[in-house]
Amino acid sequence: MPKRAIVLLSGGIDSATCLYVAKKEKFLPHCLIFDYGQKHKREIESAKKLARKAGVGFSICKTYFPWKGSSLIDPRIKIPKRGRGIPSTYVPARNMIFLSFALSCAEAMGAKAVFIGANAVDFSGYPDCRPDFYRAFSAALKKGLKNKNISIKTPLIRKKKSEIIILGKSLGVPYELTWSCYRGGMAPCRVCDSCRFRAKGFREAGFEDPLV
Repeated sequence: MPKRAIVLLSGGIDSATCLYVAKKEKFLPHCLIFDYGQKHKREIESAKKLARKAGVGFSICKTYFPWKGSSLIDPRIKIPKRGRGIPSTYVPARNMIFLSFALSCAEAMGAKAVFIGANAVDFSGYPDCRPDFYRAFSAALKKGLKNKNISIKTPLIRKKKSEIIILGKSLGVPYELTWSCYRGGMAPCRVCDSCRFRAKGFREAGFEDPLV
């Protein structure tokens, strides 16, 4: 019987690569895609296409941050062109909340692992993307779940974006289906943090970005 895994799938490069890593490790993934009030739905559509292309099931999880606190979900705050410190695109405790959903799903479905494409190298400094957060969260889940054997896997956390792309290329990740830009639209803005990290990654990896 195949090992089940829950994959947090946002539609970006990291989560798409993480999905294919889970498949390589012989897990049967089920993806969670979050509709949490973000300003555009382009990344949600990309995530659905990625899951279908990979031949895996997915669930759309609708949640809401009524207190806002981020330029990704608050129409009054403009998405910055460049972040300084922790930028306004940080959504307070987002990964903590998403992981809690994923762990609940994993326990209910009998999954052995939760995969998240967190990265702490080419990133915007979000505190919930750092290794010490995942070590602490992993310790906490042992106290809060009936099934103590579910693990949180962060296979990309110490990789450069270029290394992630090279890995994904070797695994056949369809990067033409991914979406990274915080602004949505028909084409990437190429100036937000996420677009800049994506461009840097493809450039250093020696590949052309299929979206540009």
